[in-house]
Amino acid sequence: MAFVGSGPVVEELDAQFWRVVEPLVYHGATEEFVIPAGFRTDFASVPRALVWLVPRYGVYTRAAILHDYLRSLSTVSTADADGIFRRCLREFGVSIPRRYMMWAAVRLGSRLRGAGIGDIAMVALIAMPSLVFLAVPVTVVTVFLFLFWLVELVFWGFARLGRRTAAPPPKPQLKTA
Repeated sequence: MAFVGSGPVVEELDAQFWRVVEPLVYHGATEEFVIPAGFRTDFASVPRALVWLVPRYGVYTRAAILHDYLRSLSTVSTADADGIFRRCLREFGVSIPRRYMMWAAVRLGSRLRGAGIGDIAMVALIAMPSLVFLAVPVTVVTVFLFLFWLVELVFWGFARLGRRTAAPPPKPQLKTA
């Protein structure tokens, strides 16, 4: 159970999305998944206030691309896609707390589709301490992101105002011979 090759070769489409340039192959327990060239991904969908803890890409980039791909298939259930994601995180050596927080986040993001009572209990068991652990830093980061946005807005306003009040550039003078 592992990815074949050195990893995906991707190209940036815009500030949020990337495209897989070469096929990416993952050998699962019983199936092989081939992510085709041209598949579009956003890597890990992490809220901005949590990027300091879990960046959008890293050692788990291929796992995130595989998860996006599996979620796009109608033949793989959401619960199975989320479980394969967690298994990939383990294979890449992601620490147990981070692995389970990431898995709980994707399970919550999928609104626990296909979840049994065990999944729900496990997500609750992980989510509650995670929320307590993250409450203060996320609040601080969010407040400072908002303040930084306000500072940018003020400077943008001054820049726009400065352009309006600046004297127009002089007209070029034609030399006559």
